[in-house]
Amino acid sequence: MRAVVLTKPGPVGNLRIEERPVPEPPRGWVRIKVMAFGLNRSELHTRLGLSEGVTFPRVLGIEAAGVVDAAPGTDLAPGRQVVTMLGGMGRVYDGGYAEYTVVPRRQVIPFRSDLPWEVIGAVPETLQTAYGSLTTGLAVQPGQTLLIRGGTSSVGLAAITVAKDRGATVVATTRQPERVESLLEHGADHVVVDSGAIADRVRALVPDGVDAALELVGTPTLRDTLLTCRVHGTVCFTGMLSNQWVVRDFYPIAYIPRGVQLTAYAGGSADLPPEVLQDYLDRLAAGRASLGPIRVHTLDEIREAHADLEHNRTFGKHVVLTHPEGV
Repeated sequence: MRAVVLTKPGPVGNLRIEERPVPEPPRGWVRIKVMAFGLNRSELHTRLGLSEGVTFPRVLGIEAAGVVDAAPGTDLAPGRQVVTMLGGMGRVYDGGYAEYTVVPRRQVIPFRSDLPWEVIGAVPETLQTAYGSLTTGLAVQPGQTLLIRGGTSSVGLAAITVAKDRGATVVATTRQPERVESLLEHGADHVVVDSGAIADRVRALVPDGVDAALELVGTPTLRDTLLTCRVHGTVCFTGMLSNQWVVRDFYPIAYIPRGVQLTAYAGGSADLPPEVLQDYLDRLAAGRASLGPIRVHTLDEIREAHADLEHNRTFGKHVVLTHPEGV
């Protein structure tokens, strides 16, 4: 099989396509014929040497979508459509940047869909992160106002959809004025162009402060995001688009506004109920939900895709098709 291997942390040139044996699944594990996989900031962090506990060389990829190829000792039959994410993929063991991957059964979610694989491949990690952040992290309720800091990211776009489904009013941010209209078309109620300090403009829209805020940019904007929240409002730190996630010299009393709550979210496949995944795919197929733009690549274009992700050149999700000829 062909696989994308990171030889060591560094530039995109360290990503190499290799021919490797198709991996054998131990009992209780599932070999997936990967039809598509999405690119994520997590893999960029690993490539740049910012992830801990990774050994090299390593096949990257914290998610994959495809069909079961073999699953000894499990309830999954060959040919079943599945997605998988996290659980050590691409860090502790080889991940989804390959034509086949092997993962534990516990992190495999079955589904049924006739959607194109490039669409399915854009869903797993973005939906899991958005859904987990808005439910476990923020418990967003109907009628509440939610700020999404980093709205044009793939997770931000998914979060807009999930939040609107939950009856929230959404304020989304972007650093690019030309992307304002796209966010409004995607479902955001208000869009703020992010200059690094937006608290005053958000409070001009919501004078008492938003009920909840999803921080996807990272620590450079976290303090300002906290200032957008009402008393007893909550900020959930989920994303690190800035590649910065440490608050230096953190003094909570001075940093966190009085009465505002700060939490964080990092989940896995167990945090995405199968029925939520299936409903989301069904709504995409019916045209009642939107993923935003999808940038489709082949394995041979992995370096170009990673460079675009690193330098924020595009809007939407990067997806690689590994078997463009089909199942």
